[in-house]
Amino acid sequence: MKIILLGEKGQSRAIRLSRQSVVVGAFAAVMAVALGGYYLFAMASQPTLAPETVTEWQDRLEAQQEEVASMRRRSAAESEAVGRQLAQMQARLHRMEALGARVTEVAELDEGEFSFDDPAPQGGPGMEPASVPDFADLRTSMDELAAGLKARESELEILESMLLDRDFQEAKVIAGRPVTWGWMSSKYGKRLDPFTGKSAWHAGVDFAGKDGSDVVAVAGGVVTYAGKRYGYGLMVEVTHGDGYVTRYGHHADILVSVGDVVKPRQVIGKMGSSGRSTGPHVHFEVLKNGKHVDPSRYVARRR
Repeated sequence: MKIILLGEKGQSRAIRLSRQSVVVGAFAAVMAVALGGYYLFAMASQPTLAPETVTEWQDRLEAQQEEVASMRRRSAAESEAVGRQLAQMQARLHRMEALGARVTEVAELDEGEFSFDDPAPQGGPGMEPASVPDFADLRTSMDELAAGLKARESELEILESMLLDRDFQEAKVIAGRPVTWGWMSSKYGKRLDPFTGKSAWHAGVDFAGKDGSDVVAVAGGVVTYAGKRYGYGLMVEVTHGDGYVTRYGHHADILVSVGDVVKPRQVIGKMGSSGRSTGPHVHFEVLKNGKHVDPSRYVARRR
């Protein structure tokens, strides 16, 4: 086959093609047309996504995202709840340690036998590793432990209260002298009044000593009077319960106030000569159900 090509200036050029070349070219053209048609047919036959389908898929995706977010919130809430429970258990444990140490002190137990500051000794042979408990079992175990801690804490509080009550009963027993230094200068009962020289009733005992020396409570109790009173000068009155009251007169200075809780041998004032007095001393009285009793038998007691 012969092909003639014409140029713009009238020039011509002849190209000879063999039969084989013509056949190959024609076959290539036919294949190109066929492939293009198949591609167009395939594109035309593809199903299109309806808007409703796209919307449904988006709704499902949003619902799944919300479910994941909800699970995260529940997990965070449960973690916070566990954290709060652990904090409460830790506070109870600290309280129990303090109560245990207090009980050990009050009961005068051997510190080496009951030590609440060190972890409890424990041990044993090696065991096969156990499986990790799931969250529900862990919560159940924590609830049981918290209930046990609360019960033990209550028991320790009751024990402490009983021991303190025992100590209180012992502390309120009137015993000993109301001074740390001095001597009994006047007894209970009838005597010659130092101001008039006549016989008069003395409702207490006097302890003479150095001006400004300590005056102490002879038992535990509550201060029910602290101030000036006619004849007593500066006076302190302590109520001990069971109808007992003690009075301490002629202070130079008072170191307690009404409402104060005092312990045995606690300093409540300084010896002086205020009120109706001839010199530094303490006028000491004991009253039982409002009536004066002889303080001497209480002074002779030993705590």
